[in-house]
Amino acid sequence: MSYIEFDKEKLVNLNFSKNRELLRCSGTGSFSLTTLAGLNTRKYHGLFIVPQDGLDGERYMLVSGLNEAIIINGMEFHLDIHQFRGAKINPQGNKYLQHFDADPIPTYRFQVGKFNFKKEFLFLRETDRIIIKYTILDEIESAVIQFNPLLAFRQIHQLTVKNDAVDKSCQPVKNGVQYCLYPGFTPVCIQCSADDVLTYHHEPVWYKDFEYEQELKRGYDGHEDLYNPGKLSVNINNNDIYLTIGLEPMDPQEIEDLFQKELEKHASRSTFYNCLQNAAQQFIVERNGKTEVIAGYPWFGRWGRDTFIALPGLTLALKNSELCKKIMDDMLTEMKNGLFPNIGNGEAAAYNSVDAPLWFIRTLQQYTAFTKSKRKIWAEYGDPLKAILNAYRNGALYNIKMLDNGLIYAGTEGVALTWMDAVVHGQPVTPRTGCQVEINGLWYNAIKFSLEMADLAGDKAFVAQWSALAADFPVVFKETFWAKEKGYLADYVDGEYKNFQVRPNMMIITSLPYIPVSEKIRQLILKKTLEELVSIRGIRTLSPSDPDYRGSYGGTQEERDRAYHQGTCWPWLLAPFAEGLISVYQKSAYPMLSKILYDFEPCMKEYGLSTIAEIYDGNPPHRPNGAISQAWSVAALLYIKWLLEENGG
Repeated sequence: MSYIEFDKEKLVNLNFSKNRELLRCSGTGSFSLTTLAGLNTRKYHGLFIVPQDGLDGERYMLVSGLNEAIIINGMEFHLDIHQFRGAKINPQGNKYLQHFDADPIPTYRFQVGKFNFKKEFLFLRETDRIIIKYTILDEIESAVIQFNPLLAFRQIHQLTVKNDAVDKSCQPVKNGVQYCLYPGFTPVCIQCSADDVLTYHHEPVWYKDFEYEQELKRGYDGHEDLYNPGKLSVNINNNDIYLTIGLEPMDPQEIEDLFQKELEKHASRSTFYNCLQNAAQQFIVERNGKTEVIAGYPWFGRWGRDTFIALPGLTLALKNSELCKKIMDDMLTEMKNGLFPNIGNGEAAAYNSVDAPLWFIRTLQQYTAFTKSKRKIWAEYGDPLKAILNAYRNGALYNIKMLDNGLIYAGTEGVALTWMDAVVHGQPVTPRTGCQVEINGLWYNAIKFSLEMADLAGDKAFVAQWSALAADFPVVFKETFWAKEKGYLADYVDGEYKNFQVRPNMMIITSLPYIPVSEKIRQLILKKTLEELVSIRGIRTLSPSDPDYRGSYGGTQEERDRAYHQGTCWPWLLAPFAEGLISVYQKSAYPMLSKILYDFEPCMKEYGLSTIAEIYDGNPPHRPNGAISQAWSVAALLYIKWLLEENGG
């Protein structure tokens, strides 16, 4: 039995199969995403989604689907499934599905009458290209497989409608055809392998009113028109058929060999751990000479904060320190005045993250420990470390500044600077303006790590400049955040006001090598976290006992944003929780962490197949939600597994 497979009963049951999503990616930023049934329920679902460097570098939906049909003895059997306006399903091609297997690549088996065949889907790792292989399982005298490409050529966050601007022309290529609907786009080439005789009929037509159910549920427009330029037909002659879609034509003679060579590179998804490793790989993108981390699929791009939080799990836990360093170094090229971009690139970059630079230093600290390179770090990274610390000390964007007592203050009207960054009607849902507990814990750790590296390198001037601040900080921190009568830390402090909502941010500081509180206080923080925040799907962002708690994430964008950090569970928080638990309780923490880790195994067959979701409901049964595959969620589980292995757990 394969690790992730489904039979006909599950595949034809739309309530089951349309709520499980299948993601495959290249290492260049392209991806393909649809549901297990093949029914596109999101505007982000499609066959060939590719960054367009000639436009804005964003990802664009080029090919939504192929609209396949098998023609036997003049009768058409449509293999696709679509939903149109009014929840009308037509055709219902999933009724021909017999079996699905995800290992090593997505493979479907179909039965049309007595005719059986299978379809395998392969996304090449190092280029923007997919290859689909059709294997005929029964001898047949006469049949044709027909493709009716559905083209969109639009940005993934948008939708397209019928228009007269579309370029209806096509260009012949070897054993295929090439399209480019609008100026500035790369063309799309659809070809068959050399043994397949392809015929093409150019019959441009718009298909109107495709309906994306999930977009409607999320409060967005969910209707789209798609353009079909014509029909591609291939005679079935009992040989395998290979269809490829790419940005440029290739030699049809090479398609079959390319498929076989690429297939050999694909790692197995035969276990829980294999799935996590494969999922981790999908977040790493190399394009235009830079390597970066995609925060989540399908709608996230690269986020600075998420990159640094996820990096240790995506790289060090998989014994790939070189990749970790490459991504850190590439991010450093975009550091500006001590801050990293939160989202965006170049002129479009937004530097509204108070914690990204501090998470960079934490990642560098973990990289240093992993590579045992303490004596080399200051020579290479001393300047950026100084730039970051001085930016906080001297003041930076968005009122980020060090107070006279050494604490970091951050915040300005209408801006959310911490990871709890949801904004509704121009106002942060969890404003947290002031001195935030995790920011100041990370700040202390950053200073102490920098002092350690500077001292080893003999940088006496730096040590003299920062030692007194580090020495005084724990007393100031405790006086500011600790409440003995409550037994835990304030979430943030703004002047005389102290917010004592029970949130996971205080727990983050227990994971750090340098901690400004005693072990006893760390024990109490972890106890409070266990009692009120820990669930089988992550750590809640607010205690259920709080009147502001929202245990279910759903509805319109406003409703979702109001729940996002008000009780919703986040798996990424389990990584710092695990580090804190091990630092305080050593081996006695292993059984609990092992259970937390392997309790996620059922998630491999839910929501995003073979990956971990961004968030889960705070209330049982903790429904998955948000992005179907999130970098720091996957990274957290890989990191916990690594922690247990490294410590003999």
